Amino acid sequence: MAEGSNRGECSTSPKRMRLDTGPNSTIPEFLTNCDEYQLFKLTKFYQDRLEQAMEGGVDGVSLLLSKERIFTGQELQKVTELVEKGNRADSSKLLLSLVMGKGSRARRVMWESFVRMRHGVPKLDKILKEIQELGADLFDYMDIAHGLSELPSQLKDLQQKHKETLRVQTETLRVNTILIKEKVKIFQLVDRYAELTIISNVRDRTLVEHELLARGRDHEKWREKHLQRELEKIRTDQLFQSSFSQRKSKSGNSAAVSGVPGIGKTTMVQKIVYDWATGKIYPHFQFVFSFKFRDLNTINCRINLRNLILFFYPYFGNILGELWKNPEGLLFIFDGLDEFKDRIDFADNRRNTEPQSMCTDPECWCEVSDIVYSLIQHKLLPGCSVLVTSRPTALHLLEKAEISVWAEILGFVGDEQKEYFNKFFEDQTVAVAVFKHVEENEILYTMCYNPSYCWILALSLGPFFTQRDREQQRVPKTITQLYSYYIYNILKNHGREIENPRDVLLKLGEMAYTGVSKKKIVFRDGDLIEYNLQPSQFLSGFLMELLERDDSAQCVVYTFPHLTIQEFVAALTQFLTPDPGDIRKLLSEAHSEEDGRFEIFLRFVAGLSSPQSARPLEEFLGKFLHQTTCRVIDWVKEKVEGQIGNTQTETGKRNLLNTFHYLFESQNKALARNTVGSVKTLSFSGLGLTPIDCAVLSHIIGFCDTIKHFDLQRCDIQCEGFQRLGPVLHKCQELSLGDNKVGDSGVKLLSAALRNPECKIQKLDLNGNALTDSCAEDLASALSTNRSLIDLNLDDNKLGDSGVKRLSVALRNPDCKIQKLRLNAVGLTESCAEDLASALSTNRSLIDLNLGNNKLGDSGVKQLSVALRNPDCKIQKLRLWDNGLTDSCAEDLASALSTNRSLIDLDLGHNKLGDSGVKRLSVALRNPDCKIQKLRLYSNAFKDSCAEDLASALCTKQSLRFLNLELNSFTDQSIPALRRLILTCRSLERIELGGNWFSSNGKRQLKLLQGSRSGLTVTV
Repeated sequence: MAEGSNRGECSTSPKRMRLDTGPNSTIPEFLTNCDEYQLFKLTKFYQDRLEQAMEGGVDGVSLLLSKERIFTGQELQKVTELVEKGNRADSSKLLLSLVMGKGSRARRVMWESFVRMRHGVPKLDKILKEIQELGADLFDYMDIAHGLSELPSQLKDLQQKHKETLRVQTETLRVNTILIKEKVKIFQLVDRYAELTIISNVRDRTLVEHELLARGRDHEKWREKHLQRELEKIRTDQLFQSSFSQRKSKSGNSAAVSGVPGIGKTTMVQKIVYDWATGKIYPHFQFVFSFKFRDLNTINCRINLRNLILFFYPYFGNILGELWKNPEGLLFIFDGLDEFKDRIDFADNRRNTEPQSMCTDPECWCEVSDIVYSLIQHKLLPGCSVLVTSRPTALHLLEKAEISVWAEILGFVGDEQKEYFNKFFEDQTVAVAVFKHVEENEILYTMCYNPSYCWILALSLGPFFTQRDREQQRVPKTITQLYSYYIYNILKNHGREIENPRDVLLKLGEMAYTGVSKKKIVFRDGDLIEYNLQPSQFLSGFLMELLERDDSAQCVVYTFPHLTIQEFVAALTQFLTPDPGDIRKLLSEAHSEEDGRFEIFLRFVAGLSSPQSARPLEEFLGKFLHQTTCRVIDWVKEKVEGQIGNTQTETGKRNLLNTFHYLFESQNKALARNTVGSVKTLSFSGLGLTPIDCAVLSHIIGFCDTIKHFDLQRCDIQCEGFQRLGPVLHKCQELSLGDNKVGDSGVKLLSAALRNPECKIQKLDLNGNALTDSCAEDLASALSTNRSLIDLNLDDNKLGDSGVKRLSVALRNPDCKIQKLRLNAVGLTESCAEDLASALSTNRSLIDLNLGNNKLGDSGVKQLSVALRNPDCKIQKLRLWDNGLTDSCAEDLASALSTNRSLIDLDLGHNKLGDSGVKRLSVALRNPDCKIQKLRLYSNAFKDSCAEDLASALCTKQSLRFLNLELNSFTDQSIPALRRLILTCRSLERIELGGNWFSSNGKRQLKLLQGSRSGLTVTV
């Protein structure tokens, strides 16, 4: 019978016993020492994270709860049904809800089950490690986290006014539309806000961030981690004083949220402020103060925290002193660290020692950067909380900061992308058509994880599906074409509002280019005036669409709607200027910048040399300078030709990939054929490739006749990227895809290339690609029909016996042309040996088989030996290292060696044949029919007692050229036998004896034998 509910146990807190539990105690000890109320608090505190964590082990926990008679059979069935339907999240919530309703014993049993299964569920393990590290201190932290101090009466009216002010400021979203009638649409935040996926981790904080679509691959990788139940999602109301805090501090918490441009950091901050102001989140914060770093840039004098708050919130007057008395009730938000003009380096120890940099009092006068630093580090108003947002480029500054929670906005995942387009277009027919086009274009689809890119896509593509006069074939396919139509739509709707749009765009582009070169994205009236752009021109809708004006601060600032729009306008200027100067020099200097700041600018310049991108803009701006277009094309040609053979270094590979992006954006088929048509080798090994990189490579290879070697090892290519490459892989003769994440679905795509009648693939490397037996059927089918593939590497996958059994069917097919097959470390046992043996007996092409690092065992090798004795067996090289072999299989191996006429290279290293095993092999080695040339017997527990037999057998073996006896237990007693072997076997070219137990003198004797004849190498 399940335990009934303990009514009322949560309403009052029993007197807590003091836990004798420190960080060094075990979790079972901790749980034993917890009283009922503490266990209740612990479960409530971690409830949200436990719901996520249990998704990976809900079936196991529910079974344990049933076994302990906590769950009834009906309750277990309900939980299990949800798991079987794939609704693990719902099943996890239901389980926790049931447990919380049943009382203290149910909770205790649940936590005990967590301990038992922690190592198989990473998220549970993480929670338990945190609890173990904190011990009893965890309960003190919970008290702080949930303590609500009473607001003094004199502050209640002020708080209400502050909340109302913030509510009004944050309740609406303004969205540009490029339409004449409605230049800006205003939506209610709650209606328009799309929940973004935020994770409680941050990717490499030193990552150089600006590649237009690089986050496509990272996004995909982290999403995959989530599927593996390792990634924890975090809500915006969990950033402070929750179980996610890595530093459970009594002096306050600081949280850092990272995200690429346009991912929604500022909108997230707006939603947090709105939700606090309307009483939905963080009730323990009495006051929230939100600042944008771009606004703080306008303060160019020393200031104190009091005046900083009054600068933006003047109605606080003289009452701020009351707020300082309870810093735990204060939350400070600083949005856009990457936009701050002053560098705040938390690794700079001088801030802790120099008086002018220390700010420990809200009345203390200092630089704005010192105030921000001191708040984050809890030196100013200890106990307050701070939220900082930043692009990845500035995150390294926070590495040494006192950050309790690191989080990152991943953007849209799955159906959230489609939902964006459905919300954007009132006409759902248009929404479906636009999203379908985006889905079908791999370049554009990769952009969709980012809300800002979705906005640009929707604005640029919408007119193609709403206006009947637009030709469908002209719909943008490249990034440059897309942005070209974005500007085109602005010109079409607003171009007549301004006298000379070409001149205005030229000046705006010059300012944009300076911004790109100086990594500047925020501009002021002074910047506009410097480039002869009058701020009054912002009365025009034309300029309002290209620059967003923010006058919420004391000083008006301007930004482009997105960094990539700034880069496009900067690139466009190069084609509008009447005097381009030395454009090739400008492009080369930009290309030489190693931090990638000009990378997207250069792609846009190359793309604007294309008529497809230039034509719509020329309709309103006049003809682009032909001289500039020609010089840009010449520069791209020069770069591609210069980089083709320069891929020995990572920089060389990256540069070649970038030039391919230029070539793709240019859409210049003649240029592509002239520069890459005859390319034979392309190597990008070790370079991370995004799905869009793969799409570009696919486009480039499309212009090639045959690629002799295409090396993509360790490029972190996953299924999405592989889909982009699929259509051109059949053109490659050698294809290296090792150590990626191609997976079973990727192999299905590859199998299609292998079945292509024009397939030229001869050598295929798929090692380390997380393949399982699920892909074996497709691979086997391709091997049965393919006429070109002769070398296949499947090492380090999880094919298992069932997978190799399926492959063996293909190997028995007379049309299979495979000559070399590598199956190292694929999880084989004796169960597949019979199928392999059958394949070896019938296959006429296979001459090199690698089965190392499996578990075939003696019985498996006995079955293979039967095939080796078959006169039809053509195997020349066989590797059976590390297969758990003992002397029990030596007789069968010896029999095979005696009769086989083809085997010349045998690797039996890292087994346990022992002296008795090698003695049996020696009998076969004496047989004149044994043609062995290379023999590897390293690490086989040989001792001196077998040296004589081995030497005697090999002395007359005039076919033997290489012998490896390393890592055995030979001593100086074996030296005479080994000496005779080396001197007598005249065909021997190399013998390896390192790692044995020879004395220094013995090693010297053996080494001297190297001089007995030319061409002989002896290693000891």
